[in-house]
Amino acid sequence: MGSVTTQSPDPRTSTDRRATTDRRATISLFSRLRTAEGQADPFPFYAELRARGSVSPAPWGGHLVTGYATCEHVLRNGVWLEPDSKWREQQGARTRWSAPSSREISRTLPALNPPEHTRVRRSAGTFDRSTIDRMGHQVRRTVDDLLDVFRERLEAGEADFSALVAEELPVATIGAWLELPSADWPRLRELTHDQVFTQELLPNASQLARSDFAMTELRAYFLQLVRERRGRMGDDPVSQWIRTWDELEPDQDKADEAVYFLALFVLLAALETTATMLSTAALHLVEDPDRWTLLAQQPDLVPSFIEETLRYDAPTHVISRVAGQDTVLEDTQVKAGEMVHLMVGAAHRDPARFPDPDRFDPRRNPNHLAFSWGIHYCLGAPLARLEAHTLLRHMIDRLPRLALVRRPERAPRVAFRRLMNLDVTTA
Repeated sequence: MGSVTTQSPDPRTSTDRRATTDRRATISLFSRLRTAEGQADPFPFYAELRARGSVSPAPWGGHLVTGYATCEHVLRNGVWLEPDSKWREQQGARTRWSAPSSREISRTLPALNPPEHTRVRRSAGTFDRSTIDRMGHQVRRTVDDLLDVFRERLEAGEADFSALVAEELPVATIGAWLELPSADWPRLRELTHDQVFTQELLPNASQLARSDFAMTELRAYFLQLVRERRGRMGDDPVSQWIRTWDELEPDQDKADEAVYFLALFVLLAALETTATMLSTAALHLVEDPDRWTLLAQQPDLVPSFIEETLRYDAPTHVISRVAGQDTVLEDTQVKAGEMVHLMVGAAHRDPARFPDPDRFDPRRNPNHLAFSWGIHYCLGAPLARLEAHTLLRHMIDRLPRLALVRRPERAPRVAFRRLMNLDVTTA
């Protein structure tokens, strides 16, 4: 009998086939993440993604990072940069990065790299301990006023905590601090919700158009505010920024634009993610009666309850960075200029970092990445925590025990979480 020769498969063909399969699987996963089911509970999808390794290829280019340790490494390491204006210009005219709203947001503080980031951050000043102490009085008054209105609505049977309280507290807090007319607050909140799509992971054309329109309005509003504030300088933050930038920049138009970008940054940072954090914390409080009882009996657990909320379901599930030079990340070669998407929502459920990660534990008091890390650590974190701590303490003190009426709907996003409603009643 003649011998039979078998030919080994070409390893390059096998690798290409595996890469194609992985790409299709990841595309499918992200499609499911954008559904109502995926928005309600994205964490099984994250677990599926994390099972492929701490670093995996993104279908649209770059890499996805799901391991906590690797995400923290990127945020702390100066090799990794923000996708700033220069980087976005290099991506080409037909990409999402060329959208007017994308170019505009790239000039705000969170999107800057050193040395410009260092210069602008120093000029911002903002939320030091004395400022937070002063704002605390305003926050407490606002919380009590909002809870009074909420309790009146609750007498009808049920009320939307998100709309009546969680969405109102951040805009009232930052609006009063910047001395913005209260009549403008609802429109500014609406524009903030629309502009966030330009910072989403995979925005479509209509979402980018909404962001472009919102950013145009926000630019006109704040530039007009700066011009008006020049005519009646006071002790407010905008006036202080004008004085600071008049010393840094001799060209008044450029100085005014720098102040505009600071005011825009503060508004965007203070509204969207803080409102989501407040709604999510309230959701975790009312969906389990034992948690309400726990905080009522041990109010000192409120801070750790908030930190666990930020771990368990952070307002921002994705943070993006680009490599400043050729580097290696978990045995994966990353070229200079390549983007990595830090899947913070997945990293916060990494069992290698958090025991029993899918369990909400108010006593856990974890470290987390919800406020980023390194030089880009959230400037408004002290204010966000102040609002959250005050709100939960006053809820427990002033409201009857609440219960969830129905599961809330979520906005169709991946990177930026948002509860569209939080309907509750008395338990």
